[in-house]
Amino acid sequence: MDTIANARRLRQDQTLAEKALWGLVRNRRLGGFKFKRQVPVGRYFADFACEAAKVIVELDGASHDGREDYDARRTEVLGLFGYVVLRFPNERVLGDPGGVTEEILAALRSAGV
Repeated sequence: MDTIANARRLRQDQTLAEKALWGLVRNRRLGGFKFKRQVPVGRYFADFACEAAKVIVELDGASHDGREDYDARRTEVLGLFGYVVLRFPNERVLGDPGGVTEEILAALRSAGV
């Protein structure tokens, strides 16, 4: 499957937490920063990326249980592309969206953009 088609499929098959976070960051709603969904970075797709600030937000649901080594390697590789990677469990996004967006905004502002 090509990259564009795969990204499109991932955007259409969002989790509830991804939908919730997208509603908070889309259209520059978070501090005026532009986010995109399912952005190809190397061989991975970042859940959410602010390319100007080089910040990626990854959401971890049940499919990530037992895959901590994989996620750590993925974070490392994304970091090699110059990104700061923030990871949040789906439950936190749904239960504390304000706290999550505060952490994201702090990372965006510290990027100096």
